[in-house]
Amino acid sequence: MLKLLSIQHFVIVDQMELEFQPGFTVLTGETGAGKSIMIDALSLTLGERGDPDQIQLGHDRAEISALFDIGSIPDLAEWLEQNDLQGDPDTCLMRRVLDVNGRSRAFINGHTVTLQQLRTAGEYLVSIHSQHAHQALLHKDAQRDLLDAYAGCSELVHNVKTAYQQWQDLHRQRTDFEKQFAESSEKRSQLEWQKQELSELNFTLDEWTSLQSDHNRLSHLASLLEATETGIEQLSEHEAAAISQINAVKGQLQTMLEYDSQLQTVVDLLESAQIQVQESIYELRHYRQQLDLDPQYLQEIDKRITMIHGMARKYRITPETLPDFLSQINNQLEALDNFSNLDKLIEQENTAQKIYQKLAEKLGTKRQKAGKEMARAVTESMQTLAMAGGSFSVALNPLELGNAYGLEQIEFQVAAHKGLPLKPLAKVASGGELSRISLAIQVITSQTGTVPTLIFDEVDVGIGGRVAEIVGQLLKQLGSARQVMCITHLPQVAAKGDHHWQVTKSAQKDSSQVLSHINMLSKTERVEEIARMLGGVKITEATRKHAAEMLHNKTSK
Repeated sequence: MLKLLSIQHFVIVDQMELEFQPGFTVLTGETGAGKSIMIDALSLTLGERGDPDQIQLGHDRAEISALFDIGSIPDLAEWLEQNDLQGDPDTCLMRRVLDVNGRSRAFINGHTVTLQQLRTAGEYLVSIHSQHAHQALLHKDAQRDLLDAYAGCSELVHNVKTAYQQWQDLHRQRTDFEKQFAESSEKRSQLEWQKQELSELNFTLDEWTSLQSDHNRLSHLASLLEATETGIEQLSEHEAAAISQINAVKGQLQTMLEYDSQLQTVVDLLESAQIQVQESIYELRHYRQQLDLDPQYLQEIDKRITMIHGMARKYRITPETLPDFLSQINNQLEALDNFSNLDKLIEQENTAQKIYQKLAEKLGTKRQKAGKEMARAVTESMQTLAMAGGSFSVALNPLELGNAYGLEQIEFQVAAHKGLPLKPLAKVASGGELSRISLAIQVITSQTGTVPTLIFDEVDVGIGGRVAEIVGQLLKQLGSARQVMCITHLPQVAAKGDHHWQVTKSAQKDSSQVLSHINMLSKTERVEEIARMLGGVKITEATRKHAAEMLHNKTSK
């Protein structure tokens, strides 16, 4: 249920915060006062596209927030949890921001989301019916869901979908097996000689690292020997060897210590340097003894590296990935060895298809029965909504192979007047007729529907008198089970509301700007507003008396 709607700087609304109640709420006001602005603002929080022109003149952005109580919508709570969009318990806060530069931002419970995510959440929360916007009821998926809910077969629908998926999974396994089985003999032969070839190579990443290191060292052996000999000579064997120079300086400074003890630090450092240099000399001599100039070994390494590179080029991979490639071949061979028996797969697929067929036929039977009941009830309701002679039908169009939703496609069809052929609901030409038909369907399915908030925008277009009163009664009846809001110009409809809001507009004193306002009316104010709707500009006592009588009749029924 919608609890709160906050609107800032939107069209001709400066600041507005509306608190909503359960039941049937009517919105009335002069033409052009801004009655549809509330619906337009709410639509933005439900994922409709925005336009910078909707931002109030003189402001950089518009912001709309809608707070919903979702305690009775566990499917939405589950969806929010799955998408990490949780908020406070049993609540959902939808927010939309439009910037004057054309940017739009959307949020659910403070989390940034896409417009599609707003739309998905919105489908759980609000259904808007107007003569200018075909809402969820016009989509065949929504019609199917509505019929299934009316038939009370949600569990059967789930079982059909599960059975279909199991059947299709087995079908894919069987067809994949047949394709792979046909190719398996040739494939196995190819994989086996590839495995043998790579296994004989006996290649590992550790060997590759060692080969590259040895090859690099042996290829530069002469340079390494030369550098080693030079180092040993410069450090210890030359006339001006580094070790001799350090010893000489250290000895001279040691004789000076008796004159200045501060030189001890330098002497200690030179002694440390002497040790380090001596260690370097030992290591260089040891390294020189290990250097082995063996041309034959270098040739063997070259040959091995060339073999490895050749194998990698053959399979169009790098040497480093040869072990992984061999592992993949082993896995493929193992998969070929583990294929299930084809006959067993065929049997499992046929069994799964029969289970699906049986469940889907049972679902079709329930849909057929519920469709007839719904068609009869909606047709009866149409007779009182200025569509005498009209009829409504639920068509179950067969699907040759079926799908996850059964063996038929659901389509709502309507003939608005006597003599007209039945046509899909989505192709009904008159917006007013569509709104009234939708109203009739919603009233009839209100006990099984899932969307908690219904909004009707001028569903009373083209009707009056007795029909208008019937529309009001239907909306009030619907409001006993759902939260219903209706924009209306008819006093007969307005008088049936549990709550009455009046939309007005006024010019600002200090500017030419016009702002819209919405006020909840008291009982006395409702009499005046309904009297205005009855009598126009001049309101008489007789008109007020008539308005008060209409309100009294509403409460007494």
